[in-house]
Amino acid sequence: MQSLTDIAIFVKVVELSSFTAAADALEMSQPVVSKSVTRLEEKLGARLLNRTTRRLSLTEAGSELYRRSVRALEEIENAELEVARFQTEPRGTLRVSAPMSFSILQLGSKLQTFLDRYPGVHLELSLDDRQIDLIEEGFDVAIRIANLRDSSLVARKIVPCRQVLCASPAYLKKHGTPERPEDLLEHNCILYSFLSHAREWRLVDEQGETHVVPLKGSLQTNNGLVNRAACVSGAGIVMLPTFYVGEQLRSGELVPLLCKFRPIDIAIYAVYPERRNLSPKVRAFVDFLAETFGPEPEWEKGYPLD
Repeated sequence: MQSLTDIAIFVKVVELSSFTAAADALEMSQPVVSKSVTRLEEKLGARLLNRTTRRLSLTEAGSELYRRSVRALEEIENAELEVARFQTEPRGTLRVSAPMSFSILQLGSKLQTFLDRYPGVHLELSLDDRQIDLIEEGFDVAIRIANLRDSSLVARKIVPCRQVLCASPAYLKKHGTPERPEDLLEHNCILYSFLSHAREWRLVDEQGETHVVPLKGSLQTNNGLVNRAACVSGAGIVMLPTFYVGEQLRSGELVPLLCKFRPIDIAIYAVYPERRNLSPKVRAFVDFLAETFGPEPEWEKGYPLD
């Protein structure tokens, strides 16, 4: 860093053809400026300036150093300005990890609005239902649908995400309608692999008591859209976040079940590595998610769940 400072001082001396003028411009003393140029000459082992009582002139080595240094200092200045812009306006590549089905059903149609609003941002969206390591895999932010545990990451709640048990009218006509959680033991339940307790559902009654129901089912997948399709076709009872099944509940393709027994609350979160020095592109995207999907989810309008 000292060499870079000495080079910048040397360039200013050459531009102003004077140690004194350079010192005034840099708000330094003349001896400090002179010592800086001398130190640079000693480090390079070459005289850079011919000094006379009347004027300064560049040596051949000094001329070459000046020519290259001017370009280099301009690049450094441009880099500093560019970094400053990254910290004042949303721009650059934004890498986002998001759940596949939520992105297909809800997020994808909203992204152009974000990109129109922030033309300096290039969005890279990776769809994956597993819980990725943001830092290790190089993501700026992740969308997670869960009841989050404590972690070193910052999590901002975007919107509540209720879950609902439902089945098709055809399935219920054939197998009957469960009235209490224990009735699920007699039904085929469609399971989701990525749940921490994939083979049990936890339901909370109106008194706040939790009912843990072990499940049996002939179908288990790692994708909610597949589970929804199977449920609509009459394969069994499914528990899904309401953003999957809003249209089906409104149309009557699916019927909500056990409405007095609520699945454990979850929410949609934006998760990112740290709050300090949060980049504008991350802040803009997280604010956009909250504005677009909160505070109450659009997909729950038009049908009763209570």
